Amino acid sequence: MKSENEAPLQIIPLGGLGEIGKNMTAIRYKDDILLIDAGLMFPEDELLGIDVVIPDITYLQDNREKLKAILITHGHEDHVGALPYVLRNFNVPVYGSRLTLGIIAGKLREHGISTECLREIKARDIIKIGVIKAEFFHMSHSIPDAMGIALHTPLGIILHTGDFKLDQTPIDGDVVDFRKISELGDKGVLVMLSDSTNAERKGFTMSERVVGNTFIELFGKCRGRIIVTTFASNVHRIQQVITTAVHYGRKVAVVGRSMVNNIGIAQELGYMKIPDGTMIEIENINRYPDDEIVIVTTGSQGEPMSALTRMATSEHRWVEIREGDTVIISATPIPGNEKMVSRTVDLLFRQGAEVIYGREIGVHVSGHASQEELKIILNLAKPKYFMPVHGEYRHLKSHLRIAEHLGIPTENIFILENGNILEITSKSAKITGKVPAGKVLVDGLGVGDVGNIVLRDRKQLSQDGIMIVVVTINKQEGKVVAGPDIVTRGFVYVRESEELMESAREKVKEALENCTQQNVKEWSGIKAQIREKLGRHLHEKTGRRPMILPIIMEM
Repeated sequence: MKSENEAPLQIIPLGGLGEIGKNMTAIRYKDDILLIDAGLMFPEDELLGIDVVIPDITYLQDNREKLKAILITHGHEDHVGALPYVLRNFNVPVYGSRLTLGIIAGKLREHGISTECLREIKARDIIKIGVIKAEFFHMSHSIPDAMGIALHTPLGIILHTGDFKLDQTPIDGDVVDFRKISELGDKGVLVMLSDSTNAERKGFTMSERVVGNTFIELFGKCRGRIIVTTFASNVHRIQQVITTAVHYGRKVAVVGRSMVNNIGIAQELGYMKIPDGTMIEIENINRYPDDEIVIVTTGSQGEPMSALTRMATSEHRWVEIREGDTVIISATPIPGNEKMVSRTVDLLFRQGAEVIYGREIGVHVSGHASQEELKIILNLAKPKYFMPVHGEYRHLKSHLRIAEHLGIPTENIFILENGNILEITSKSAKITGKVPAGKVLVDGLGVGDVGNIVLRDRKQLSQDGIMIVVVTINKQEGKVVAGPDIVTRGFVYVRESEELMESAREKVKEALENCTQQNVKEWSGIKAQIREKLGRHLHEKTGRRPMILPIIMEM
């Protein structure tokens, strides 16, 4: 037994709890910090104009010299997407499987970051980082080379499952390493962190091969072009689409930069097998009969700029949806994307396509474990302490109940929030504090420079528009030399609102006269009076509150 005086072990989630995406967990023992995953999430509707959301890494920056390595479970965006932003600040080794590193390398090159930090590992490899040994083992997921990680620490074993499901007939033949998980359970797992995404779903998650059988059946019925959309990183799914296309003598064209990149990486590294002569360029699809074409595309989440959405709105350069096309949406909407997906499906039907979608059709299966699979892993690992990860609060809570039903004491199960510190000694575990954690918004080339005030302004602009007031003032005499001129966008149609525009000018003149009477000479004071008087007037007349931007020119 270890004494209470020795250093505790700390588990600090920086992302991925209470949300879907931006998974990132710091493990600290004394002066060594290991980071498991560095993911992003895609913006919700209220994050107007934001490209992606990444975790706040203030804690890591404050402990820069302590971060020793980054361990990656698999290559999905919600686990690797933030790496280019993290590695701008740190020069540490990044450990991952071959395909995972191939995907990461492509991202780093896009951001102009060196790939020298990447270190390839294989299942059952053990690497030593300070006093901690990290052992990788195979898990099944919707991307090849997914790994679980066991950290052998001075206080005991931390078992992190990564994202997984217990697929007994995986496409690549690599089933979950049940033996290793059982061995770790026999040694004694101190704490287990386990994927909670499907913790509300009863039973077992179906095998990926079910989708392949569905494709065989559907492709055989189609007489026109077949367009399949799925996640760009779902290599197994894309392989099954290509295999089915070959079976029916169809050529395959790929659309979408991320899809093209991932297929290229997977093929180069040997994770996809594509017969010669199968692939054609998208611009050449019209050289073949419709019944000899399959198009694989991005856009399964209805993203506005994705290839499928542009096809649905007749804005794609090479593909125009027409009668006889069959569109297969081989994915389910991520929470929050349901409206965008529904809109895309609607547009596709309007264009004359037959659209096949929905889980019950069999064109998609989840990559995450359902309740019975979660029970199996818990029973194999037999952890002393348990921490559900990767999911919204309801998923974490459901996973907690599963663990309780299996006999893990409630006081040994911890649902944390991002930033919480779970401190573990040989005799106890408790939440002891909090570190900075939250969302960092990436907008174009800006990282973290868009905050609540900017988003509030964007929301106001999108709802009520803007009114710009331009006036020229002789500062010495305090007299208006020219104006006020008013320009408006997104507020009213000016040609039909001349009376309102004229009354707005009068209110600006009244505000300027008040400033003269009150001897207000500072531009900020004059602008404030214009905003206040004009804003009140516009709200009375229209019930709207446009952003008012006074511009004062001096002469």
